[in-house]
Amino acid sequence: MMALRKVWSMGKRFLFGSRGWMIQYSAEIFLKSVSFRPCSGKCGSEDREPSENGNLLNNLLTMGVDIDLARRRQPGVFNRVGTNEQELRTFLLSKGASDKVIGSIISRYPRAITRTPEGLSKRWELWRKIMASDLEIVNILERSPESFFRSNNNLNLENNIKFLCSVGLTNKCLCRLLTRAPRTFSNSLNLNKQMVEFLQEIGVSLGHNDPTDFVRKIISKNPSILTQSTKRVKANIEFLQSTFNLNTEGLLLLICGPGAGILDLSNDCTKRNYANIQEKLLSLGCTDEEVQKFVLSYLNMVFLSEKKFNDKIDCLVEEKISISRIIENPRVLDTSINTLKTRIKELVHAGYDLSSSNIALLSWSQKRYEAKLRRLNG
Repeated sequence: MMALRKVWSMGKRFLFGSRGWMIQYSAEIFLKSVSFRPCSGKCGSEDREPSENGNLLNNLLTMGVDIDLARRRQPGVFNRVGTNEQELRTFLLSKGASDKVIGSIISRYPRAITRTPEGLSKRWELWRKIMASDLEIVNILERSPESFFRSNNNLNLENNIKFLCSVGLTNKCLCRLLTRAPRTFSNSLNLNKQMVEFLQEIGVSLGHNDPTDFVRKIISKNPSILTQSTKRVKANIEFLQSTFNLNTEGLLLLICGPGAGILDLSNDCTKRNYANIQEKLLSLGCTDEEVQKFVLSYLNMVFLSEKKFNDKIDCLVEEKISISRIIENPRVLDTSINTLKTRIKELVHAGYDLSSSNIALLSWSQKRYEAKLRRLNG
């Protein structure tokens, strides 16, 4: 404290310079930074970053886990004291997974090591009611570890499986839900019931004679729909009906078929992308009727952002391909812009006249396209 008084005394003498108020402010900041406060034995512990578990790090390194990737994914796991990485490894090895696969699973979804052996066994048992073999589950975990490890609420999983089976979903459909929309099974049972009841009401309102069959068709074509809000789905159904002037029969056919895929798209995104398609095609001489016919013939167009759609159209038009021929072959717009440019260059070099010849080969599979290119090159 004597030292502080001395510093303060020096500071006061220094304050009466030409920059008095500024120097005083600086002196006060300085004094605050060197002041001492009484503290308990936990002094500074609140500001200290949680330390990583050294034993856990060593274990994971030994198991071939990509630590940097795991830290980026779920850094909080490394601060835990009690983890089950060895038990997880033993469990997965018993199901046919290799050490390499186990390392990859933990690297991409570190929270897997927090699951208990009992919880893992129960969850595996529930999955095996749907999957044909342990190896099939291992393959899914290798591709998408989150689908299995995201939740540890096995009772909720069991209840959701029973409910979805009760509305007629097959094991094949449940398998797709587990792998493509695992959050479906993390939803509360009531939330899934609300969406199913909502879809049944939509089916009835559109004149479908079997509401449960309607639900099965929608979910089988769009596994992600149960993870969305009823508000979003309703808004997209209304958009389809009003934009394409569909009667109930036409709307029913659309959403039971190709339209099912866009029901869970952000409604703002749906409207924005459609407006861009409309603006771009009208600027190239199309009529409103042609635009509607084009989009209805291949609704995947609505998933394309403004830039992607415009860049692909421009790329094709630059090669003297008429817009009418693009409309007749909408699937060419499924091809990435880089692949389009590469194929156009190769075909022109081979003497293929895109301005008058079939353009469908721009969207062919790579194997089929390369076979055609070899024939063109003789």
